[in-house]
Amino acid sequence: MQYKLEKPVHGTIGTKKYQCNIEWRNGKFIADEPVKSGGEDTGPDPFTLLLSSLASCTLVTLRMYIERKGWDIPSIAVNTNLFQSKQGEELLTFIDRDISFPDAEVSAEQKNRLAEIAQACPVSKILEGNTKVRTYVYHEEEVDKKIKYANDDITVVWKPELCKHSGRCVTQLPQVFDLKAHPWINAKGADTQTIIEQVNKCPTGALSIKNNNDPVF
Repeated sequence: MQYKLEKPVHGTIGTKKYQCNIEWRNGKFIADEPVKSGGEDTGPDPFTLLLSSLASCTLVTLRMYIERKGWDIPSIAVNTNLFQSKQGEELLTFIDRDISFPDAEVSAEQKNRLAEIAQACPVSKILEGNTKVRTYVYHEEEVDKKIKYANDDITVVWKPELCKHSGRCVTQLPQVFDLKAHPWINAKGADTQTIIEQVNKCPTGALSIKNNNDPVF
């Protein structure tokens, strides 16, 4: 399992309705709800962020294709919007994507081909594919069962009842975390800092690190 982003998108919210602070690999921005929903409209709302992802992915994908073909199309415009419709008990979401080329004469054949390319942009594939959202909540509370695996510097503590098998440890650092091995955690399989960094990616708190020099263990 290899994540698309080396650094995950990180979001926080305080008590101010409903301003969210979003951090990405190269900066920060604010997301908010519109006034009619109780926010202050100081940043894009979640639906706008979703639609902007599709719009930007479409634009980049089309630009790359146009450059590869050598076509003279100086600008591309995309509008995205969505509506929802209830059919029985099922809520259906329809996303409309309107593409235009305001500063060029584009043939019907080119337009049809570019429409096909737009359908193949990565975000389109995500939205129309088999997407599953996995949700994890980090737990810091004490549990009765703890299994420890140590090297000279640290001890990896595993709390089985908190483990939700996200797969991050075994796929991203298999020389340390191997479900087929006994024991399944080899605390000497990588350098200490690498192990610490990987354990810190555990989304549930099932894995944690204790310093062997800590007097309270």
